[in-house]
Amino acid sequence: MVDRTILAAKIAAVRDAVARVREVLPASPAAFQADRTLREVVILNLFVALQECLSLAAHWLSDAGLDVPQSYAEVFSRLGERGVVAPDLAERLAAASGLRNLVAHRYGVLDWGRIHEISSTRLDDLLAFCDALARRASE
Repeated sequence: MVDRTILAAKIAAVRDAVARVREVLPASPAAFQADRTLREVVILNLFVALQECLSLAAHWLSDAGLDVPQSYAEVFSRLGERGVVAPDLAERLAAASGLRNLVAHRYGVLDWGRIHEISSTRLDDLLAFCDALARRASE
């Protein structure tokens, strides 16, 4: 289990980043695509939220005495296999880790329509992950 102070700080960072995305994300994908500043605020905060979730996941595995996989997707998958988070949530987060890599390493041009869709529909997955770890830490 991750140290409670670290857990609380990282969960707060995820929640703050998610709140910031929700605060600025326009309902319209076209409005989002037209505003560079909004796109940058959203992508930065998505990256921060994903990175903090990955950090939490890796810490959790390490603190449990388990090997931390080399790929970010496998980190989430391992937590799903261990029952720390629901397997379907682990699967969605494993897929989301690809977005983190895309942003971090600038592998290509971002699809802003897809970023808007993810920001509109998948932020609850990040919060659910944090809630699951917080619940497990209090057991």
